[in-house]
Amino acid sequence: MKRLTAFVFIFALLMLVSVAAAQEVAPVPDTAFGPPIDPEKGYFVEEINDGVYWITEGTYQVMFAVTGEGVIVVDAPPTIGDLVLAAIAEVTDEPITHVIYSHSHGDHIGAAFLYPEDATIIAHEDTAEQLARFGDENRPMPDMTFDDQMTLEVGDKTLELIYPGPNHEPGNIIVYAPDQGVVMFVDVIFPGWSPFQQLALAEDVPGYIAAHDAVLDLDWDTFIGGHLTRLGTREDVELQRQYILDIQAAAADALATTDFFAIAGETGFENQWLLFNTYLGAVAQNCAAAVVPNYVDVLAAADLNTESHCWAMMESLRIDFNNLFVTITSEE
Repeated sequence: MKRLTAFVFIFALLMLVSVAAAQEVAPVPDTAFGPPIDPEKGYFVEEINDGVYWITEGTYQVMFAVTGEGVIVVDAPPTIGDLVLAAIAEVTDEPITHVIYSHSHGDHIGAAFLYPEDATIIAHEDTAEQLARFGDENRPMPDMTFDDQMTLEVGDKTLELIYPGPNHEPGNIIVYAPDQGVVMFVDVIFPGWSPFQQLALAEDVPGYIAAHDAVLDLDWDTFIGGHLTRLGTREDVELQRQYILDIQAAAADALATTDFFAIAGETGFENQWLLFNTYLGAVAQNCAAAVVPNYVDVLAAADLNTESHCWAMMESLRIDFNNLFVTITSEE
């Protein structure tokens, strides 16, 4: 019988905490903390509005809607595992009839095999393509896919599934409950926190930036980001949007002002990877130095993650936006 365990995840998390403890890091702002997790239950479940709920174990998040004709659940993180079933059973005896995949990544849907076999699984067509590549039995293939947008009506609930284009990965969708004023969009926006490193491993940086506007264009009050400690507000999304735009501006400035030839004078040209690693590292450091002081007290871990965001943004500026020649033709 299959069993899920969070041991590997917890071990890795403890290792990261140990590394962070060895560094001098900024304190976590009070605004980053979410609700306490009952250690006996191992999860927190709460109604947001009119039958739409969220679940968290403190690091990952799930959304579900009780419709009167069954439960629609979004995602299945292995770190929560079968506690998702316990949380849903705590508030309703309706069966799970529909499962929505936010995207293909195993850390968000790797426990989907726990859901009823007769539940209808829905995902973007790009997510289905990704899952077909890996053939992971823990992430069953979708029964229904869509391209740009899909309206799901079950009982008294309506969810809009919206694809804003490639962002975190191709197929990563917005799940929107317009009547309840709730939106879920995973691995892009992290309320109260700076994103995970390298713009949350965004596969399409221009799309990642634009996705903030796609979320803000909708009419909602409560945001579920799929990660970390609490729900979000429009102010949280606007704050992260500004943080990302500030990183973009700082990365462009650092590319224009960091002296490539001065660094080449120190490293020489013989080992080109040494030269470019040193130069690009200096660009990322200069970018982070311009951004971190403005956010270290308002976004948790901005001091830890901003340099990696600068690196990802700098590479996007060079490759996606052809900003390469700014860096090598600057006058001394």
